[in-house]
Amino acid sequence: MVRLDRTRIGSLDWKVLVAIGVIVAAGVATIYSATTHQAGSPSTLYLKQLAWAGLGMAVFAIAALVDYHTLARYAWAGYAAVVVLLIGVLFIGRVGMGARRWISLGVFDVQPSELAKLALILVLARYCAEKHVRGGLGPVQLLAPLAVAAMPIWLILKEPDLGTGLTMMAIALCLILLVGIRYQSIVFLGLSGLMLFPFFWHLFWNSLRGYQRNRLVTFVNPSSDPLGMGYHVIQSKIAIGSGGFWGKGFLGSTQSQLKFLPEGHTDFVFAVFAEEWGFVGVLVLLALYGFVLFWIVETAYKAKDRLGAFLAVGVAAMVVFSLVVNIGMTLGMMPVVGVPLLLMSYGGSSMLTAFAALGLVMNVRLRRFMLFY
Repeated sequence: MVRLDRTRIGSLDWKVLVAIGVIVAAGVATIYSATTHQAGSPSTLYLKQLAWAGLGMAVFAIAALVDYHTLARYAWAGYAAVVVLLIGVLFIGRVGMGARRWISLGVFDVQPSELAKLALILVLARYCAEKHVRGGLGPVQLLAPLAVAAMPIWLILKEPDLGTGLTMMAIALCLILLVGIRYQSIVFLGLSGLMLFPFFWHLFWNSLRGYQRNRLVTFVNPSSDPLGMGYHVIQSKIAIGSGGFWGKGFLGSTQSQLKFLPEGHTDFVFAVFAEEWGFVGVLVLLALYGFVLFWIVETAYKAKDRLGAFLAVGVAAMVVFSLVVNIGMTLGMMPVVGVPLLLMSYGGSSMLTAFAALGLVMNVRLRRFMLFY
């Protein structure tokens, strides 16, 4: 039976909660700015984001207060449920922006690929924590975690959702490396990769839609198609550069307000923020993210047991990948693969997943001084 530990509410790390709250508030304000004049009338997307953030706080509390050992016992059931949802998306999912990623529940839509990140963290953390292998994982032992990660990743790439698929690859790789792998496994993976690379590349390339292939090709030279696939990145770089040192102020992002920059509330929310608040604002935002990331890594280091450490490392991998790839996309340093900026980009499923993941880290931190479980 799942039981909430209300006695630990007073032990919550309020400094990191404030940092998270400021990031979310910055995201809501940026979404308001990016969408306020959409279709010639005020948008309500920022209100929906506020509602998701409020629900996310409840999810955070549950993830933080229910013992993570209890949550881990249901990890495989959660993993199986997510896989079923991912299969369901391919048949009954709602199509939007060229991809089938959402299951409509009437009032709102659910994106199972976002939930899959959390399910993968839980199930791989439990698996890796139970594997006490001297010298690291051998070639045969390595097959199990790779297979566990491969199933949802393959289903997500079929939607297609390249960004989430790559995020899950990063999570799996970090957790496997934390367990340790033997040099025989490295040789095995290297040789297998060389032999199977043509097959997997063909499978990967064919799983992408035409626009996704063009994005990867255009990444090398966005100016080769300035009005097509290179348009987003070019306008994003203009927005960031025009922000200067101090920025143009709230609602002053001309690239967004004049609709030169598409998707300013989702993939390119960082570009809108940078144009409005400039270099100084970006430094403050990155400092807040850095503080949250340091808190996660510190929690992993101080965790009471292996399970707690693996959970925190999995969340750290998700956070780092989100930041590096999303900000890299807006700067033209990464291909546009649709990775949302954690806690800032518009989206209910991504917001709830982020709060749940951070709640897990708080869970581990609250229980690091416990003597018994």
